[in-house]
Amino acid sequence: MSGQTAAQAMVAATARLRAAGVPDPARDARLLLAHAARIEASRVTLIAPEDLAPDIAERYEQLIALRAVRVPVSHLLGEREFYGRRFKVSGEVLDPRPETEILIEAALSAPFERVLDLGTGSGCILVTLLAERPEATGLGVDLSEVACLQASANAVLHRVADRADVRTSDWFAQVAGRFDLIVSNPPYIALEEMPGLAPEVIEHEPRMALTDGGDGLGAYRRIAAGAPDHLRSGGRLMVEIGPTQALAVSQLFEAAGLSGVRVIPDLDGRDRVVTAVLVE
Repeated sequence: MSGQTAAQAMVAATARLRAAGVPDPARDARLLLAHAARIEASRVTLIAPEDLAPDIAERYEQLIALRAVRVPVSHLLGEREFYGRRFKVSGEVLDPRPETEILIEAALSAPFERVLDLGTGSGCILVTLLAERPEATGLGVDLSEVACLQASANAVLHRVADRADVRTSDWFAQVAGRFDLIVSNPPYIALEEMPGLAPEVIEHEPRMALTDGGDGLGAYRRIAAGAPDHLRSGGRLMVEIGPTQALAVSQLFEAAGLSGVRVIPDLDGRDRVVTAVLVE
């Protein structure tokens, strides 16, 4: 990519990514050029006519080579935007997804003072909720110690660390007390569905954050069983689901004695969040 203008390098990179089967190759080529040049993506147009400096060209070459073998853009950038904030991510945690913002909107639709995030991963849900509700405090738990470190770092980054407790726990095992709100985006992909995932997901995201190794409902069984003992009266439980799981998860919540079970669709009309309330 040396001896090229930024625009020429982007065109060549786009063609290379398209040939590798990368979805939306032009967008990725642009984002990665901005990262290589250490500028905001919105400024790429300004440098387009300029020759790429050799060090930028070399960095860009490395980034495009990695993206061509389907390393996710977020891992190459080291961050991912979620609900208007940038979160540090790595291959040790699940990438924040735009669909999960449906869970955030549902959680913010009513007041809460104390929130529990089960399987916190990058901490994007817990940190966002605390950042949006300055009076709230929260606990995030994850079986992965590396994920807990990532979540803690994101809590510091977004200045909520003094209100966020992050600890290693197998679901409710290390959780005491009751909460106004329990949220989770658990592993919900059935083992038989794993081979159908994109290379970016199956090769670069932690397996334990994707699947329970069974029918995809294992986490919901654990959550449904433990939630009534950890919710205050009137407290809400909200989980993200796969688009075919609404009925099964709703039945688990009802069987656990929870009330007002409701399914919320995402922007594409697919079932995305199941909510319930503890009425005592």
